[in-house]
Amino acid sequence: MTDAEHQLRHDMVRLCRSLFDRGFSVGTAGNVSAKLPDGILMTPTNATLGSLEAARISKIDAAGNHVSGDKPSKEVFLHQAFYETRPEAGAVVHLHSTWATAISCLADTDPDDCIPPLTPYVVMRVGRVKLLPYVKPGDPRTGDMIRDLDGDYSAVLLANHGPVVSGKTLFSAVCAAEELEETAKLVVALQGKKSRLLTDEQVTELRTTFGQI
Repeated sequence: MTDAEHQLRHDMVRLCRSLFDRGFSVGTAGNVSAKLPDGILMTPTNATLGSLEAARISKIDAAGNHVSGDKPSKEVFLHQAFYETRPEAGAVVHLHSTWATAISCLADTDPDDCIPPLTPYVVMRVGRVKLLPYVKPGDPRTGDMIRDLDGDYSAVLLANHGPVVSGKTLFSAVCAAEELEETAKLVVALQGKKSRLLTDEQVTELRTTFGQI
């Protein structure tokens, strides 16, 4: 094991525990991965994000074969689809966080842009979020739907399920998942109220200044 892989395993333990401790993940819900030069690290199936062990984190090679650690999450295909279509992605975070999942259950959610630009940071860290149709957990069709997006979205909401967020690094993916959840909370809190969104010009200025997600 390289020093870089050793460090990444311990970073995953630390950041996943932080997500769990602050209520972004409950029970055995959610899964997290990070890209290596020779494959990906993946949280194991039925694992609690709050009590991962670095040595037991799953490793999958570039061909998708499980090579070490515990058995990976059944939703590994979600992560693989992001890595295949967004070469810049270095990590993927899938949560069942309360407020983003609530948005994914609302009948009037805009499927092409389901997290409106309420704050500059959701634009900068998350970008537009696509709502994908419901399929059962573990169904590989979800990976196909992510591939069909051709890398245009760094984050999606799985209908009646929860968010999947990619980032350039493990830290940035975790931060983006948190930003999405906090913005989803604002969306629900503001429902039925007249809201001030960032204008198209303001969104364009943010993307020009800070880069396109």
